[in-house]
Amino acid sequence: MLEPLLTALFGIALLVVSLATGYLYLLAIGSVWRPQSLRLDRKRPTTRFMIAIPAHDEEPVIAATVRRLRELNYPEGQIAIHVVADHCSDQTAACARGAGAVVHEREEGPRSGKGAALAWLFQRAPLQEADAVLVFDSDTRVDGEFLRRMDARLAEGDSVIQGQHRIGNPEAGQFAALTWAMFVIDNRFHNLGRSNLGLSAKNMGDSICFRSAILQEMGWGEGLTEDYQLRYRLLLRGVRIRYAPEAIGVGEAPASWQQAQAQRARWLRGTSDTTRSFAWQLVQQGLLLRNPAMIDGAIQSVLPSYSSLALLSCFALAGLVGVLRLADVDVPSGLLWGWLGLICALILYPFVGLALEGAPLMAYRAILVGPFYMLWRTWLAIKVRLSRSQITWVRTTHTGQE
Repeated sequence: MLEPLLTALFGIALLVVSLATGYLYLLAIGSVWRPQSLRLDRKRPTTRFMIAIPAHDEEPVIAATVRRLRELNYPEGQIAIHVVADHCSDQTAACARGAGAVVHEREEGPRSGKGAALAWLFQRAPLQEADAVLVFDSDTRVDGEFLRRMDARLAEGDSVIQGQHRIGNPEAGQFAALTWAMFVIDNRFHNLGRSNLGLSAKNMGDSICFRSAILQEMGWGEGLTEDYQLRYRLLLRGVRIRYAPEAIGVGEAPASWQQAQAQRARWLRGTSDTTRSFAWQLVQQGLLLRNPAMIDGAIQSVLPSYSSLALLSCFALAGLVGVLRLADVDVPSGLLWGWLGLICALILYPFVGLALEGAPLMAYRAILVGPFYMLWRTWLAIKVRLSRSQITWVRTTHTGQE
């Protein structure tokens, strides 16, 4: 009596995890084709850009960032750079102003992170004077043709465009190297794959462009993961984020696991809160309107992470063998091979992404620490979900390395 029940339970679990893994591979298949970059018109670009940069105690990097943005290949009169010096205790405001930015010094209210700073800025900055708004972090280094590439995308009719956000300090430590490799895979599968399939790319919170009318209407939002939340708010308005891999912005990742812990804890709590708020709305509207992008957003919001899927599969296989052996029951060969095949597919998944991107050998070495990361992330996710303590935004230190 016990054998059929256990076999059925592990069979159902295999089906559920296989469907989730199949969804990941669907995005991977969608990313195989890399579209050609839009040709840059030789005529003078027409888009008036406002660049928004939130900055808290970023004196070491902010002036260099502003100067690099002013040196981009774009008509100077069509760029306005606005920096929010958010509750700064250093010379961030003076450095940004000296480099040529319009500086807004925010002192009122609590310092609750990037989202609050941007929301405050967009209530005060003259959005109506710009056709589009770009958001960058205070340390982002941007490709020289970034604005012209965004101008070309806007001319094609896109409303929200996510550039390719890369990590520029993989040599800083084990976590930074792993994050660099993960961004390579994430950009390929979850941004390019979704964009090619007609779905909505991620809002990476950096190197992203909006038609100004959208931000005038919707604002930026606040919370622990306001950029993640904004993607769902856009989907509910029927707005998809297009991915522009040719428009490149480079930032820094935390150098150590300890520095990354606060950042990841905030992200895990914020995404959990957003899922509770938006998942069911996306399911309802997606099915009602037959909108694949909304349905994809709903799936992503409730789907376990790749790390969780991989660990769940390994534990399920070990549990299957252990429980049936304790019950003195032979493990069904079909079920055993099914779980083994699923685990192999999950192991191969990141390597496929690196191969499609033509990543260097260093990236393959970096993801070998992946099993430890999966355990660390899962432990942190459990800790965050069980904890009732408040999680606040913590600044990530930027060094301004070139």
